[in-house]
Amino acid sequence: MNIYKFRNVWAFIALAVVWGSSFIAIKDGLNSLPPVLFAALRYDIAGLVVLAYAAHAVERWMPRTRDEWRLIGVGGTLMIGVHFALLFTGQQYVSSAIGAIMLSTTPVVTPLFAYLLLADETLSLSGTVGVVLGLVGVAVIAQPSPSSVDGQPVGVGLLFLSAASFALGSVLTRRFDVGLSTVPMQAWMMVVGSVILHLISFGTGESPADATWGPTVVLAVLYLAVVAGAGGFLLYFYLLERVGPNEASLVNYATPAVAAVAGWLALGERITATTVLGFGVIVVGFTLLKLEAITGFVARDAAADRDASGGAGTVVVDGNVYLKDAE
Repeated sequence: MNIYKFRNVWAFIALAVVWGSSFIAIKDGLNSLPPVLFAALRYDIAGLVVLAYAAHAVERWMPRTRDEWRLIGVGGTLMIGVHFALLFTGQQYVSSAIGAIMLSTTPVVTPLFAYLLLADETLSLSGTVGVVLGLVGVAVIAQPSPSSVDGQPVGVGLLFLSAASFALGSVLTRRFDVGLSTVPMQAWMMVVGSVILHLISFGTGESPADATWGPTVVLAVLYLAVVAGAGGFLLYFYLLERVGPNEASLVNYATPAVAAVAGWLALGERITATTVLGFGVIVVGFTLLKLEAITGFVARDAAADRDASGGAGTVVVDGNVYLKDAE
């Protein structure tokens, strides 16, 4: 068997493993670091790494126009700052698998924001049903009843707001017409996002004095920043170029499975039948929204092999391409 024929699939699997396992690093680091400060430290490093890569690999890596800086400001605030502040805070209350599942609602919520905020966007009947099913799946996982696990509804709520913040940011930034390519744009959003995270951390009363440093927590920060952050983004760039954003977004639905297995093996986390049911409902909703992308992913693998003859193109949707880190 020629493994290179399926290198898109191997890249997809590698990305799912990297982003899925990142939830273990988050859970472990939260034992020693305040949540928002933890996220800020991660993006201090990841932003500088990706920005250094952009300066080396891309001809123009500095923003020039007002729209480019506005896009960076909106994206850095909503898609990095608020998104990860809510994510790391909410992850304190739930398992790795539930955290990954909640973030997988982002592609389900995004069409709703697009329909409400963008004049040229429409939402079909199947799309509407898909969004509703996604919300139902969230409610099932939250288990809003007296018998719920302590804090789980709070954690699910914060993580859903985290996914909604990313979805809202991705829709709002479509309004800007920019010429800066994806890698430097993402790098600058990380840098701005890290500043926003530090401001939120300070505003909520977190203190660096509350951190307990040791080899394990240092490894957790570095893994999230360098491997899951910078490395994960580069893998995602690769998939975007070769198979397109719709198919690449399917990694959101492989990541929870990896997070569940990793959480069980490393942390002894238990997966309940209710969690599996809720995830199943979300997947059905996503399927209604993305049926064409799901059926086309493997089919495009061989076509991409034939068409990719070198060069560094970037796939863009509505003028912009956005990356969702897990995370």
